[in-house]
Amino acid sequence: MSTIYCIIKGVVREMEKTKVRNKKRKNKSKGFSLLMILLIVLSGIFFAQRYYKESLGAMNIDNPSDIKVIIPESSSTTKIAEILYKEGLIRSPLIFKYQVRSKGVGNKLKAGEYILSNGMTLDNIIDSVIKGGKSQNTVRFTIPEGYELRQMAEKLSKEGIVDKERFLKLVSDKVNFENEYPFLKELNEKQSLEGFLFPSTYEIFVDATEEEIISKMLKEFQKVYEKDVEPKLKELNLTLNEAVTLASIVEREGKVDEERPLMSGVFHNRIKKGMMLQSCATVQYVLGERKERLTNEDTSIESPYNTYIHEGLPPAPISSPGEASLIAAVNPADTDYLFFVLTGDGTHTFSKTYQEHLNAKPKK
Repeated sequence: MSTIYCIIKGVVREMEKTKVRNKKRKNKSKGFSLLMILLIVLSGIFFAQRYYKESLGAMNIDNPSDIKVIIPESSSTTKIAEILYKEGLIRSPLIFKYQVRSKGVGNKLKAGEYILSNGMTLDNIIDSVIKGGKSQNTVRFTIPEGYELRQMAEKLSKEGIVDKERFLKLVSDKVNFENEYPFLKELNEKQSLEGFLFPSTYEIFVDATEEEIISKMLKEFQKVYEKDVEPKLKELNLTLNEAVTLASIVEREGKVDEERPLMSGVFHNRIKKGMMLQSCATVQYVLGERKERLTNEDTSIESPYNTYIHEGLPPAPISSPGEASLIAAVNPADTDYLFFVLTGDGTHTFSKTYQEHLNAKPKK
């Protein structure tokens, strides 16, 4: 019996030891689990704070663009958040709703038509939607390709969009905008913005200032310049002013986009050979009118812009070139052509020699 007792006692002792070990193991496991949960919670808080901070910022601060947004009547905060998210103006509908609620402005958001920018912060967007009224009053205007500054001023003045004299004064010297648009610093001192206000259709607030309108047009020019013109300047050994000046002549001479690279090639070839450009468009710029036929007296008028009596390019652009002309100016066609003449259907006949040029006849 004593032997059985000893065995039972030993088994009980081992069971107690095992129980203690299991308890310690469970305590360690429980401690580890609690630590992991704590780390997960802290990580969640960190990423939540980071996400919240990022959601407050602008979607595209480096290259912002305007986006037209329509918020229907009786739209809830949730609906407005969905619209803004779909248009790429906010990162998170949830954060938008949280921010609106924390500001206590949920009942102040207004329906209407807005022009918002993806360069605006979340708070800027909320403030704009609160203001409402201003963004519902917009106007559109169009500047045709090839327009001169004086023509822009006259058109916008007649449409009641700008004060003509103030507009002309602001665009008369690049210094007024070169801090905002550094590419203008490459131009000559006191050079005007002729050629650098991009022709297009714009939508602005009805009470937009002349400065805001000019800035909007310069911003559109900058986009095309950085994408299609600037990368080619060193390759062609051209300055920004020279490239845009050439583009402005191509714009005024050309009627069909497909011909613009050929025209550019002709002018590049003439410059290389030291020939005068003999562009009628430059003389028309001097005259201040677009005469269908120029006289010998017209082509003899003294002006640095008259390419019939002065070699090379004029000192500055003669019009606002569109995208096709800007691209053509820095991507001239590889051709031997030195002449072109307008034909009856709006296209041109291109020639390599002066005799071929004289023999070229308009199409009927």
